[in-house]
Amino acid sequence: MRKGEISIGPEDPRQPEVRRLIALSDAYLEALYPPDSNHLVDVAALAAPGTVFLVARRDGEALGSIAFRLIAPGHAEMKRMFVRADARGQGLGRRLLEALEEAARSRQIARISLETGIRQPEAIGLYQAAGYRDCPPFDGYAPDPLSLFMTKRL
Repeated sequence: MRKGEISIGPEDPRQPEVRRLIALSDAYLEALYPPDSNHLVDVAALAAPGTVFLVARRDGEALGSIAFRLIAPGHAEMKRMFVRADARGQGLGRRLLEALEEAARSRQIARISLETGIRQPEAIGLYQAAGYRDCPPFDGYAPDPLSLFMTKRL
């Protein structure tokens, strides 16, 4: 992957290129987890009011995404953290996470929570390094042996 400047900003998840990125994310997670342990949100939910969807691009090409949706006043859930396989290992996940937290702070969100799978050690390590800590299931999630729930106060 060439080394152009990376931009991260809010975008409409309904764009064809972004839909392809979401489809890659779906395929990745479906290969790791059974349907009952996959908590994917669709494009319509990602485009809904109260949701912020960010895309990382290099030279106009979509490389990764991250989103949050409000689940209570001052509390958001992170969704759709994904970096294409050919763009991993360059710190893009960390940059997406930092951009998401900045977008949340600018909207007076004081806490972000997330659900991730136990078969994603790189993601878990990133979240832990960024200050996310284990928490109980939230916002209607049920306990799942394949899920890990984390939260962070901003």
